[in-house]
Amino acid sequence: MSLIALSFLPICIPLAYLFGGWYAGRDTATNVPTKATWLSRGILAIFLMTFPVSYFFADDWQSSDLILHTSLSQVMLGLVSIMGWVLITFSRNYMAGQANSNQYYRWMMFTLASVAITVTTNHLIIFWFGWLGISLSLHNLLTFYPDRPRAILAAHKKFILARIAELSLLVAFVLLGLQHGTLYISDILNSLTIDSYAGYRLTTTDQIAAVLIAFAALIKCAQLPFHGWLIQVVESPTPVSALLHAGIINLGGYMVLLFTPLVAQSTTALWLLLLVAGFSTLASALVMTTRISVKVRLAWSTSAQMGLMLLEFALGMYELVLLHLLAHSFYKAYSFLNSGNAVNDHLRLLLSKPFVKGMPKKEVPSGQEWFSTIAITTACVVVVKALFDFEGAFSTWWLFSLALTVLIIQWQTSEHAPSSVYTIVVGLLLCVVYATLKKLIDIMIPISDIGRINAFSLADVWAMLLFTSLFVLNALLYYRVHWPAVRRLSIVLFAGLYLDEWLTRVALKIWPVTLPARAKEQHIAPVTIHSPAKS
Repeated sequence: MSLIALSFLPICIPLAYLFGGWYAGRDTATNVPTKATWLSRGILAIFLMTFPVSYFFADDWQSSDLILHTSLSQVMLGLVSIMGWVLITFSRNYMAGQANSNQYYRWMMFTLASVAITVTTNHLIIFWFGWLGISLSLHNLLTFYPDRPRAILAAHKKFILARIAELSLLVAFVLLGLQHGTLYISDILNSLTIDSYAGYRLTTTDQIAAVLIAFAALIKCAQLPFHGWLIQVVESPTPVSALLHAGIINLGGYMVLLFTPLVAQSTTALWLLLLVAGFSTLASALVMTTRISVKVRLAWSTSAQMGLMLLEFALGMYELVLLHLLAHSFYKAYSFLNSGNAVNDHLRLLLSKPFVKGMPKKEVPSGQEWFSTIAITTACVVVVKALFDFEGAFSTWWLFSLALTVLIIQWQTSEHAPSSVYTIVVGLLLCVVYATLKKLIDIMIPISDIGRINAFSLADVWAMLLFTSLFVLNALLYYRVHWPAVRRLSIVLFAGLYLDEWLTRVALKIWPVTLPARAKEQHIAPVTIHSPAKS
């Protein structure tokens, strides 16, 4: 079989999901889980067979105009195939006995098909329709339990925001098509790359398109103040939450990576990401510490992680963005699918310790311990950066140093504190692992050299200030919560900075929604106008 023929095999994956979704809606509910599981296994097998050829012979596959043959697109297609197999297999037991489970599998596979189309297409129009299909299919999964008012309200807000993001993306694609005279993504990116190396600046049309793409990515990644729906849709089935947090919400990061030659050359787009994503990272990470519910904590964590991923892109750390995207996907899929064991894990932890009356008092580290630990971790980071990473922003290494400081402080204040030598060795080892993974991603999946910033530039200093603020405020909330100012901050964080309440009022004024009758039992005032599901 020729390479050109093999290049069309990735089309089998979205087509198989589309056929499986169509078949699931027509078949009886008892037969669907088994057939869907076998279909997901077959799709994963197709990817495993085609990936070696697609990676090593990518240059020979450029003859296909509608399929994007890059290492980035193939890695994303692999992520979709693996996640589809895991989630459908998990759903086989999770959804057993549920009413309308065949409809659940239909929309699950339609969503996976839309994602697969989006990450493999080389055409702007097909990309946009795939992006639209993801949102519409996911909406049916988020409203799978129509009697839950919070889920319906959250899906409604998400529906409105998704239409805004899609409109922004459509305008951006129209502008790019008119400016470059083509709708093929590879041709547009090649033109932008050549112009960048030749020293040409972006035109005004390209600048506007870059800002619109960055804006759509911020909405897709649920950045503040567009985050509330992500926190509230945890009432949907657990595999849907895993699909959303482990795959769909990462598409904002994939889109800016795909359009790196465009977005990275727009100063306005980069600062939009630096400001909005930077604030979202800081606020979401702090709000997460005030939550008790496992799923809600994970949802706030996702908002913070997506903000950090977009911030890394704005700093020119493209290989770190992809590494972050992949690691977050697998981590969040496991976390949500394992969230049902949270109670058992807590009981197991309590039973493993002797009963102590009252809460144990936290040992508060002294100022000298903080400064000495920061000095040790920073020294480790500087040494490893000098050996592995000579160029680029320093702020990501500074964040790694602060995170390592928190980890070491927690070790030192635990019952069995490790020795200083052990602490230094582990710190150096973690730094080396981090640097090695970055290098491997950079070598295996090269993205672009456009837009990489220098250490201690204005954007780098801004990111370092954000990370330092996060470190200081987190330490105060953990060790100095009895201070009046810290207590007031904790109350504001517990309320989510009141941002979602504002957005909810605006959304309901724009497009009210009819909540189910159960809303009256929970004292939620229903609003009576058309639901988006009927429009």
